[in-house]
Amino acid sequence: DEVNNSYTIATTVNTADEEAERGYTRYLDTIQPQAMAAEQRMREKLLASGLETPEGFAVPLRKLRAGAELYRKVNIPILSELRKLGMEYEKLAGARTALWEGQELPLPQIYPFLLDPDRSVRERAWRTMAARRMQDTPALTDLWRRMMALRRQLATNAGFGSYRDYRWRELYRFDYAPADAKRFQDAIAEVAVPAARKLNERRRQRLGVEALRPWDMEVNTSGKPRLQPYATGAELEERTSAIFSRVDPQFGDYFETMRAEGLLDLESRANKAPGGYSLEYSVRRKPFIFMNGVGAHDDVVTLLHEGGHSFHTFEMASLPYLQQRQEQMLPMEFAEVASMGMELLATPYLTREQGGFYTEAEAARARIEHLDSIIRFWPYMAMIDALQHWAYENEEGADLAACDDYWATLVDRYWPDQDWSGLDEQKRASWHRQGHVFTDPFYYIEYGIAELGAAQVWANALNDQAGAVAAYRRALALGGSATLPELFTAAGVRFAFDAETLRRAIDLMLETIDQLEPVAEG
Repeated sequence: DEVNNSYTIATTVNTADEEAERGYTRYLDTIQPQAMAAEQRMREKLLASGLETPEGFAVPLRKLRAGAELYRKVNIPILSELRKLGMEYEKLAGARTALWEGQELPLPQIYPFLLDPDRSVRERAWRTMAARRMQDTPALTDLWRRMMALRRQLATNAGFGSYRDYRWRELYRFDYAPADAKRFQDAIAEVAVPAARKLNERRRQRLGVEALRPWDMEVNTSGKPRLQPYATGAELEERTSAIFSRVDPQFGDYFETMRAEGLLDLESRANKAPGGYSLEYSVRRKPFIFMNGVGAHDDVVTLLHEGGHSFHTFEMASLPYLQQRQEQMLPMEFAEVASMGMELLATPYLTREQGGFYTEAEAARARIEHLDSIIRFWPYMAMIDALQHWAYENEEGADLAACDDYWATLVDRYWPDQDWSGLDEQKRASWHRQGHVFTDPFYYIEYGIAELGAAQVWANALNDQAGAVAAYRRALALGGSATLPELFTAAGVRFAFDAETLRRAIDLMLETIDQLEPVAEG
């Protein structure tokens, strides 16, 4: 695990590092297959041993048994090839630059211009980024074709009728089924889409436009300059550290350990893979945070998010068995509660008074933007999840172009108030930027489930911040030793897919937005 994650870090912090890429390729071709075979032998011996199950090991044992049943030697080179194809996607995405104001910039550095109050600037930035992404369509078409064929073969080799069934088992999804995922998609269409439309109508009126275009969806509508929380990476680290300490002093100590040990890579630069993550060095039992900071409020949210993942690593470090701590053994639906919960638990401490980034009015604006983005995220999550269910239910005919066509129907269902006139090609291809669909199939609903859990943690914190944080920490410390419903219960929240639970969370968010509006205007 440590070697694999080390190579992942090395090849994403610098996608042009040919030596790291060669090393990772060697690892995938020669070492990983032997390691997987050895791990399978270990699982088989353990499962056949008849040893009494140690305390806290029943859930990891169930996952070990599922992994052993899934294993096929013939699939090892296919899994390695899929990881290489994932690297191809990351390399394509990391190499995306475009000319902006006379400079060739990575796309993440153009993104902040989507927040510009000048609509013409936003439109130009959006069109520039969309055009650059679409240059990769031929390469993505071929990449998608190869990925889909290999995944079909994986499933067939393991005796599954579809890749979705195979992947469900690979992700250890014992506590919910595809039907539950679709129920959640419907709940989001019923509850979150109307709420997003309400917020978007307010956005449209404040912007003074006849219809919302894709480049109108990120800019703040206060008429004030965009939030600029920090000027340097060091300032981002220092102020975020102060916020973590306010949430819980132990979290501040964890973050300072990461700073001292060089476990942060936060600023955007050329040849750096897009996105953000926290990965564990499993031997050291320490996390590493990767992101692409460009001086925007989103960077603050991202670092709070990845900080939550990192604190999960620290909190469960004392668990005795590797299988209780391994990333692949953690239910991601709860691992994302760790990160999204931290985003919300930190909200009282965003002001400079508390050591954070903003005036009181700016902090209110930041919180409004965050809650607005959460409500609008659920429809997007449902779209990404629905696309993948459709693709793997129609594996033979789901080439990139067919997926583009289906995606357009999802845009109409979940983004009904966005005007894509004259942008049909961009509309159909707008999912291409979501790397999860290419590199981590079906790993996206976790964010939606977890956001609902995090919203409940936040609701608890509004009544008792200390108690909510204590429950949150207790749940993190369980690692992978409990079932998904048990982890949610330990955190004081419900594991749910229904419209009513979602409605309660969204109603609280809308109510809070209304309360914050006068403060933000001040």
